Amino acid sequence: MQQTLRPGCPQTVLGRRHVLPCTLPKTQTRTVASLARPAARALSRKAAAHLPIASRRFGPSTVSRRALQVVNYVAEHAPVAYSDLVLGVPKETFQGEKRVAITPTVVKTLLKAGFKEIRVEKGAGEASEFTDDEYAAAGATIVDHAASFKSDIVLKIRPPSLEEADMLKERAKLVSYIYPSRNQELVDKLKAKKATVVGMDCIPRTLSRAQTFDSLSSMANIAGYRAVIEAAHHFGRFFTGQITAAGKVPPAKVLVIGGGVAGLAAIGCAKSMGAIVRVFDTREAVREQAKSMGAEFLTVDIEESGEGQGGYAKEMSKEFIEAEMKLFAEQCKEVDIIISTALIPGKKAPLLILPEFVDSMKPGSVLVDLAAEAGGNIGYTQPNEVVKTPKGQVVIGYTDLPSRLPTQSSTLYSNNISKFLLSMGPFTTGKKDEFVIDYDDDAVRGALVLDEGEMRWPAPAAPAPAAQPAPPKAKEEAKGPKDLYASTLQGALTTTGAAAATLAIGAVSPNPVFSSMLTKFGLASICGYQTVWGVTPALHSPLMSVTNAISGLTAVGGMVLAGGGVIPGNAAQGLAALAVVASAVNIGGGFTITQRMLDMFKRPDDPIEHNNLYAIPGAALLAGWAVGRYMGIDEVTSATYLVSSALCIAAIACLSKQESARTGNALGLIGVSGGVVATLGGLNTDPGTYAQVIASLAAGGLVGNQIASRINITDLPQMVAAYHSLVGLAAAVTSIAN
Repeated sequence: MQQTLRPGCPQTVLGRRHVLPCTLPKTQTRTVASLARPAARALSRKAAAHLPIASRRFGPSTVSRRALQVVNYVAEHAPVAYSDLVLGVPKETFQGEKRVAITPTVVKTLLKAGFKEIRVEKGAGEASEFTDDEYAAAGATIVDHAASFKSDIVLKIRPPSLEEADMLKERAKLVSYIYPSRNQELVDKLKAKKATVVGMDCIPRTLSRAQTFDSLSSMANIAGYRAVIEAAHHFGRFFTGQITAAGKVPPAKVLVIGGGVAGLAAIGCAKSMGAIVRVFDTREAVREQAKSMGAEFLTVDIEESGEGQGGYAKEMSKEFIEAEMKLFAEQCKEVDIIISTALIPGKKAPLLILPEFVDSMKPGSVLVDLAAEAGGNIGYTQPNEVVKTPKGQVVIGYTDLPSRLPTQSSTLYSNNISKFLLSMGPFTTGKKDEFVIDYDDDAVRGALVLDEGEMRWPAPAAPAPAAQPAPPKAKEEAKGPKDLYASTLQGALTTTGAAAATLAIGAVSPNPVFSSMLTKFGLASICGYQTVWGVTPALHSPLMSVTNAISGLTAVGGMVLAGGGVIPGNAAQGLAALAVVASAVNIGGGFTITQRMLDMFKRPDDPIEHNNLYAIPGAALLAGWAVGRYMGIDEVTSATYLVSSALCIAAIACLSKQESARTGNALGLIGVSGGVVATLGGLNTDPGTYAQVIASLAAGGLVGNQIASRINITDLPQMVAAYHSLVGLAAAVTSIAN
């Protein structure tokens, strides 16, 4: 980054990397980013020798003084090798704080990266279950409180106290939570120390690269989880519903207000404990996230987007707030637990659950207010206290929820801050062993609060993206009917090629049986392609499950080869019985899995279906076949096979769309049942073999149904694949038996 500077320049932001108070004469143009600290200091010492003669005789001129200021500034802001830097990790002194900024594992990582020394205060990690011996074994130096602050870079979690700020070295660097908007006195104290301060709370959360450094999300995740644990501790009943010999226990109903990181963590924890979870958020994006986790998403009648800056919700209109307050009043009468996470950056937390709402809840209900530190969302909230209301509700206002899981939160924060530290410089300079406060790095610039005592927060707004060039105007099509000659010719030639290839295969066919099989294969392939093409992605697994169940018609082969009476008489008949059982498992399990998957996608506002009415055509098919057989009409069996095949094809076609998927499952069941019954009726075998086949079908179908009904919903896709292997087993053993 070269800058050509002129005498008498005002204070200007030059380039993106550094903020320079002035500029050098053109003859002293340098590539600032390439200046190492020793070289810059040498330039500073020698600069006087190059001052104009008038300056040396009568004193430095204004231009020369400005030039020296620039050189000194560059010396202070040049990249610093890790090997010249000492890191300090003090013990957190905020009351009740148990976390530590870095763990022994991260100490090893930073020392391996090349840092000169890491000073950890004695006992800094004890509350987080990290001993001094572990830090020492990792390579850290155990020091006292004052020595940890006399480091080049100090790493903390909570903002330092005013006394701790006084303990920092002159021009030291501090990486910590700062909250500059509400800690003006602390910021002034750090200014006086000419400190460079990077706020972990100021990292731009919308920057995709910065997600690795986003400790606010890490801590919010823990806070949401811990909020549910605290609620469960104070709640007098189970979260999950139970039916016991002593009676039925209903599941707890949990309302989560706010679907950010903390809210989603609370949803996941409460659902895993068996509660019924409801969620309210003003942002539409939260709807699908909440539903995917099994929660009910609550809405109000007023349509208004709550999307705000930085991933937070915005402040809503008066009409919307009135509607949501009405909703909260109704929900308070129904739910057992409320976890509120609603915050708007830089503002007092909105009051959402009024005292009268709390009073309307059942005695023993629990409310956890994650916004307690900013004033709270709940009327009875007292920061850092548990309040028992006059009517028996419990309101928890802890502000240190992440600290109540100190080992986990320290581990995550340590990963965030260390990765951020190791990116300061290497991300833009490309050198992995140098540290620099680099204005080219959007993450660093956004988090920079003070630079050598100069206020740099808030960061300037990101430049607006360059306007996209206007798309080229489409050529106006000629008026009149469109000529389809080219596309029609292409289709005609493709059809000609396919017909010629088929005729060629027929010409070299060895016998009529091969030609017959080729015809069936071709028609089946075309039919399958046309029915499956365009299926909704969400229905891929249900479609595979139904095709598996239909493939269970391999049972027909085993049924034809069955024999020996009630017990198979030889190995071939035993293999045939095995094929029938395996196929029946696939049929019973396949249709059950499909139904469970489709029920998982069912929405409350879906139309009311009556697919049980398809029992009417199923019964008509079987009755028609039975009457035809009784009257001696042999061809009725072939007709039954045709209807069954058509129903199976229709079932696959219906599974391509959500609105017809359940109908498809019903049609498939009718089709498979018709084919199996028609085959069973045409066996013309002894009663013992009939009993064997029916028992095999019943046993296999029952086993398949029970397995599919009991398996976890998340394991259903794997079970589809497992059932598919049974089709191959049935086909193989049938071939061997034959």
